[in-house]
Amino acid sequence: MQIGTRKIGKQYPCFIIAEIGTGHLGDEKKAFELIDAAGEAGADCVKFQLVYADEILHPLAGAVDLPGGKIELYKRFKNLEQPLDFFKNLKLYTEKAGLFFLCTPFGPDSASRLKQIGVGAIKIASPELNYTLLLNKVAAYGLPVIISTGVALLKDIEQALSVIRNNVAILHCITAYPAPEEEYNLSLLPFLEGIFGVPVGISDHSLDPVLVPVLSRLNGACIIEKHFTLTKTGAGLDDPIAVTPVEFAQMVQYVRKAEVEAKESTIGQLIKMYGEERINLVLGDGVKRLAPSEESNYKTTRRAIQARHDVKKGDIFSLSNTGIYRSEKNLVPGLEPEFQNMIIGKKAKRDIRAGQGITWEDIL
Repeated sequence: MQIGTRKIGKQYPCFIIAEIGTGHLGDEKKAFELIDAAGEAGADCVKFQLVYADEILHPLAGAVDLPGGKIELYKRFKNLEQPLDFFKNLKLYTEKAGLFFLCTPFGPDSASRLKQIGVGAIKIASPELNYTLLLNKVAAYGLPVIISTGVALLKDIEQALSVIRNNVAILHCITAYPAPEEEYNLSLLPFLEGIFGVPVGISDHSLDPVLVPVLSRLNGACIIEKHFTLTKTGAGLDDPIAVTPVEFAQMVQYVRKAEVEAKESTIGQLIKMYGEERINLVLGDGVKRLAPSEESNYKTTRRAIQARHDVKKGDIFSLSNTGIYRSEKNLVPGLEPEFQNMIIGKKAKRDIRAGQGITWEDIL
C-alpha cells in the first residue's frame, strides 16, 4: 500500500498520524498552529474530520457523556460545520508544511466534497465501518483507504473489506475515551494482518504516549494514529484524551528508536518503565473480541436505520423518511444499514417516532 509518497508496510518506517479532528474549533489560525506543531513533533500526516451533523446523528440523539462532560452532540456537530474552502485551505497549508493531509467523511455528501478538493486518501472512522453506502462510494474513488475497527467483531471487518478490497489498511482501535491500555490486546495485530492480508496499524485512544504505540509497532503496526492537541484543557471534543506536542514528540522518538533496535532491547526498556505484568496485559491473548470498555457501545455507536421523522402506520418507507445514523445512548437502534434498500417501498406496520430505529417488526 502507498499513501502519497510513503510506502506502507512493516519493512518501512511507521506512518504516524496526528489526529486533529475538529480540535481547531473552526478557527483557521488555530488549525495552522496545530499543523505546524504536529510537523515539529514528528508527524507524517495530520488528519481532520469533515463534519455535517445531519450525516451523523438524528437531532433527537440528545446528550452523551464525553471526557469533557455531557455534550449535546448534534448541536456541537452543527457548530463545527465549516465550508469546503476551510478544508481546501487546511489541505494546502498541510502540504506546504511537508505533511500528508487526511480527512474523515461521515457520509456520502462529505465524501464527495473530499473527493472534490483532491484528497490523496480517505480515513473511515470506526462507527462508519458498517455504513455500506459510504463504503461503496469511497471504494469507487480508487484512493487509498484507512479504516478504524473499534467496537467491531471480525465479521464486521470482513464485511467492510468485502466492499473496499484494494489499497486499504485497517487500524485496531478501542472505541472508548480514554481507552484503557490494558484492553488493547496488541497481540491481535499479526492475526489481523494474517487473516485479512492487509497492512495493520493502531488508532490509539489511550492516555499514555508511549506504551500502546511502541508495543503496537513491535507487533507489526505500520500506521499509528493518536489524537493531538495544543493543550488538554482546550474546548475540543477530544482534547482531554489527546497528547500534547511534547508527548507526541516523545511517542515518535520511542517508535523510531524501536524501529532500529532489537525487539528484545525495546521490550526490556518498556518492562523497566511499566513492569512486565502491565506489558503482558497490554499485549493480551490475541483473540479478537469487543473490549470491556467499548462492549456496551456496539449497537449504539455503529450505524443503524432510524426514522428521520415520525412515520405513521401504513406510510411507505423511503429515503426521505429513513436515515442511517449513530443512535447513541438515547435512541433505540434499528436494522443494519445494509438492509435499507430492502425496506424501501415497504409499508410501516405501526407508528414509529422520529429518531427511533426501524426493525423487521415495523415492516409489513
